[in-house]
Amino acid sequence: MTAMTLDDAIAHVTTTNPQFAITTATVRGVSYRVFENTPPTVGALLRSSRSVQGDGAADYLVYEDARWTFDAYCQDVKSLAAALQQELGVKQGDRVAIAMRNCPELLILVMAITSVGAVVVFVNAWWTTNELDYALRDSQPKIVFADGERLNRLSPLIEPLSLTCVGVREGDGDSALSYSTLHGAHPVADWPDVDVDTDDDFAIMYSSGTTGHPKGVVQTHRGAVNAVYMWLMQAVMAPLINPPAPDDPPAPRPSALVVTPLFHVTATHPLFLLSLPAGAKLALLPKWDAADAVRVIQNEQITRFLGVPTQSADLMEEVRRQGVSLPSLDFIGAGGAKRPPAQVNQLADTFPNADIATGWGMTETNAIGIGMTGSEYVQRPGVAGRLYPPLQDIKFLDADGHPVPQGTPGEITVKSPSNMRCYLNKPEATVDVLQDGWLRTGDIGMIDADGVITIVDRAKNIIIRGGENIACLEVEAAIHRHEAVIEACAFSVPDDRLGEVVGAAVHVRAGFDLNPSALREFLKTHLAHFKIPVAFWLQSDALPRAATDKLDRRGLRARCLETDPNKD
Repeated sequence: MTAMTLDDAIAHVTTTNPQFAITTATVRGVSYRVFENTPPTVGALLRSSRSVQGDGAADYLVYEDARWTFDAYCQDVKSLAAALQQELGVKQGDRVAIAMRNCPELLILVMAITSVGAVVVFVNAWWTTNELDYALRDSQPKIVFADGERLNRLSPLIEPLSLTCVGVREGDGDSALSYSTLHGAHPVADWPDVDVDTDDDFAIMYSSGTTGHPKGVVQTHRGAVNAVYMWLMQAVMAPLINPPAPDDPPAPRPSALVVTPLFHVTATHPLFLLSLPAGAKLALLPKWDAADAVRVIQNEQITRFLGVPTQSADLMEEVRRQGVSLPSLDFIGAGGAKRPPAQVNQLADTFPNADIATGWGMTETNAIGIGMTGSEYVQRPGVAGRLYPPLQDIKFLDADGHPVPQGTPGEITVKSPSNMRCYLNKPEATVDVLQDGWLRTGDIGMIDADGVITIVDRAKNIIIRGGENIACLEVEAAIHRHEAVIEACAFSVPDDRLGEVVGAAVHVRAGFDLNPSALREFLKTHLAHFKIPVAFWLQSDALPRAATDKLDRRGLRARCLETDPNKD
């Protein structure tokens, strides 16, 4: 077989494979290119995947010592869907929140909620009670499914918010209102008879912004499904662009290890949702542990690993420590944060059978965006990649919203049917970033003559700690709660393992003896642990300001990083 160019492969697949045929659709007054024959909803995506999942008999989900075939997983989904409707009165359009660590029940609930036409509210499992309070007031869910630790944090909110909470794992909450009781109420059930439109809301995911509180990103069924099929199309094009050798063995059944939280798009979309039409098996880790990851990859012959760059580095170190090779891995991707360029060649050397990959996407884009895989990425480890075809468009804008020339940095702005519908309850913020179908991402990048994109900066004041987005203003607001603080400025501090962590400069009020330990202890009740600064620069002078009288965040950060932070 003769290798095709990328453009030729796109043309070939979209004109010869009905699964990827393209048409146009007008959505909320904007015309988009869309796939013509994909399942219309996330629930239909599940139901249509049985034929590629070993006709339902193959293992689909693995968690610790438990296993589900695809048919068994679907039966659990149908049982929970019936319970949602008949026991809890969940109706089409209602919102149902999920607050828990990665576990099989989470994946079952996502599809059960979707199948009855309700909207999944993904709750960050690391949030404090105050953070949960904000998100639940914002999203107004009818029901909250939570595990033990999350139930404890939700407890003070049950009465003031009139919450109905359901315990998910054994011992969680009242046995009269538990996941196991609901599951047992309908051991045999059919798929719900609900007419869900492709442009109905599928989910609300919270993404940190620059306004302090996280924003609820409203995703539609069309947006999620079209993103999934864009990733699926990359796999179909790959052998056309790089044809296998005649003596290459047949590719094994794809399988993926889920190591990032399922309340983030990195896990839900290119792993969970993509696994369905890709015919892939999923294995879950309840929390990240590199030794556990090695064990599961070996036992389940996992082919696909996708996590934040820190997890790739941890896996590499653990493989070296154990003296194993993990030959089943054929893909090691990174999402949520940029991988340090030096790590790319190290990974390629450690995992010679795997294509090392990078990806850029957002909660607001259903995770689809830019990517690069294999030898090209190894040769150019500092780039973000190319725009995933065939439904996306991209442009780069200056501060006034005008396109910049090729090779000039500008704000990355993308258009596709996978862009969010809106920010929940935030019409002004929605209008600021979503205009005529184009999403202004806040990331600064540039594109070369080959279509390769490099991200050079972030316009937003966001710290990405191991893939977790942290808003500087949220950290500052929490620090300001302390009576000894006049002013605070949060910023990123480089970290070898996590990429970056949180640091803060603090103007301390005269007469107060504030130390970093006391401030961290105070912040534990206001911020999730990963948002608490690891380094403080405490000073008695006012923080520097720029010409517009705003804090000079960039200058202050540079000055602080040249000196040691305060010690306890």
